[in-house]
Amino acid sequence: MDINARPKRRLRCAIYTRKSSEEGLDMEFNSLDAQREACEAYVASQRSEGWVATRERYDDGGFSGGTLERPGLKQLLADIDDGLIDVVVVYKIDRLSRSLMDFSKLVEIFDRNGVTFVSVTQSFNTTTSMGRLTLNILLSFAQFEREVIGERIRDKVAASRKRGIWMGGYVPLGYNVEDRKLLVNDAEAASVRRIFERFVELGSATVLARELRRDGFRNKQGTLIDKGYLYRLLNNRVYRGEAVHKGKAYPGEHDAIIDNDLWDRAHAILQESPRKRANNSRSRTPALLKGLIFSDTGAAMTPTSTKKGAKLYRYYVSMDVIRNRETGAETAPMRLAAGMVEDAVVTEVRRILQTPEVVTQVIAALKSENSAISEADAIAALHDFTGLWAQLFPAEQARIIQLLVRRVTVTAAGLEVDIRREGIAGVIREMVAPRSLEAAE
Repeated sequence: MDINARPKRRLRCAIYTRKSSEEGLDMEFNSLDAQREACEAYVASQRSEGWVATRERYDDGGFSGGTLERPGLKQLLADIDDGLIDVVVVYKIDRLSRSLMDFSKLVEIFDRNGVTFVSVTQSFNTTTSMGRLTLNILLSFAQFEREVIGERIRDKVAASRKRGIWMGGYVPLGYNVEDRKLLVNDAEAASVRRIFERFVELGSATVLARELRRDGFRNKQGTLIDKGYLYRLLNNRVYRGEAVHKGKAYPGEHDAIIDNDLWDRAHAILQESPRKRANNSRSRTPALLKGLIFSDTGAAMTPTSTKKGAKLYRYYVSMDVIRNRETGAETAPMRLAAGMVEDAVVTEVRRILQTPEVVTQVIAALKSENSAISEADAIAALHDFTGLWAQLFPAEQARIIQLLVRRVTVTAAGLEVDIRREGIAGVIREMVAPRSLEAAE
């Protein structure tokens, strides 16, 4: 042996494995294990060159090669940047990437860090121009194969949809899936019909969403629904017994839940402008400050409204004006837009509820009552009054204001809001109770 011969430099080899689907990954010896075994055998054959496999595993089971957003690959690149890797070993180059553009980025990272790339089943040297050409050809075919597979899948989905076949994905409320077919869930289907019928009655998705949330109605995933979910449900043509693909509807294999008449009545409302539907809802909204608002002369201000075309305008008008009473020199407005003054009162109520003295008073009151509401929940409710308020029906909002506000006086300088401080703790208890029930379910 040549005593002057230098020992081979130790090369740290990272083995990367990937499989696009999760099928078979729960087996005792799966595809990732087979790839790793072949790569380990190759590294062992190069032991004389100083190759040593690292203990760290870089596996991506169930991740596509068409993207770099893979946890195992990200960890590999991070270790390369930290100088922990000398050689990257894969079973085939398409395990690392099926995108030519992405692979060029990876090769750039490898070159920048002095890392060599090796494919066990495809022999080439990326340090030469011929090797790079070979690599690009192989990658081009890998990308072509991925795109062809994608086109085949899209064509299969489109053909199946045209035949009305369920092709998986999100299962809509009202149905169950058995043997890859949608079957009507009678209990959920009754709820879906009731939602459509109630929407036709109310004419407002906003009001209906609040009503359903107050009733604790939940979607198929067990989450309280919001207005966005409600709109998606009302526009889902699956309920008409149709299969939809890229905006086109075809007769489906499954049974319809909503008949044509109910669907048409609901969609006649949806085709109206949101502003018109909001105005229709407001026309049924109770006057928030009825019996609470007065002019600075002491006269009550009564709710009234007028309609111009399809638009409704609501006001609070002083009884002095209605009854033509003399008030002397008028300094305060005798007629106010209802929406403006109601918003101003709610804003003032919210401000008062968040003051330190009111927070302290409410906590003390709840403690004296031995209330089940925690101090943290009470403080959160006071500071999130806007969120809790938005979940209430208009009638409930009017009742809460009646409990919180003693009197609103309209003066030349603005509004004076007199709060019933003794009732705040009770109101907070009422508003928090539904949320506590939801958490307990």
